[in-house]
Amino acid sequence: MGDSTQLVVIGAGPGGYVAAFKAADLGLEVTLIDLNPNPGGVCLYRGCIPSKALLHVSRLLTESREAEEWGITFAEPEIDLDRLRAFKDRVVARMTGGLGQLSKARKIRYIQGRARFTGPGSLCIEADGGDSDLSFQHAILATGSRPTVPRLFDIGDDGRVMDSTTALELADIPGRLLVVGGGVIGLELGSVYAAL
Repeated sequence: MGDSTQLVVIGAGPGGYVAAFKAADLGLEVTLIDLNPNPGGVCLYRGCIPSKALLHVSRLLTESREAEEWGITFAEPEIDLDRLRAFKDRVVARMTGGLGQLSKARKIRYIQGRARFTGPGSLCIEADGGDSDLSFQHAILATGSRPTVPRLFDIGDDGRVMDSTTALELADIPGRLLVVGGGVIGLELGSVYAAL
């Protein structure tokens, strides 16, 4: 890895990778840094894309049950959680891998690691290969988000309380589930678990 870049983008989610792609298309030397192996961020790894893959499955299950009203009866489906999880993971890998290829095509230097500012024009990157320093002319911070558990629901690691990330792992299908939060992710995951 070189020790300087014109633009460093920290965070490779939809904000970060789009900014990096545009800057590279305009001719800037770009370094993109993220903890994941490829660009994608929360949306592709732990949000929109895996939940849409699971919503597709839940829609199929729901339609097969509703078809009885039309005179078509299906046997109750058997759900193989390992294969369902693998399907979701393949969708995520295909999409994030595609973004990795688009980064390479634009000659963006992609570093899997954690960046920490050490000065007004420098940072340290903590990666598996050790720490390295990088100086830059311009920086974009696009570090995204992470789920939080309100203190009221923080009961330790007993597995009964899931955040949106752990809910997408499909460790099991509980007989009953309370979804706290009626935003897009809560509604999507509630729909998926209800169908399963």
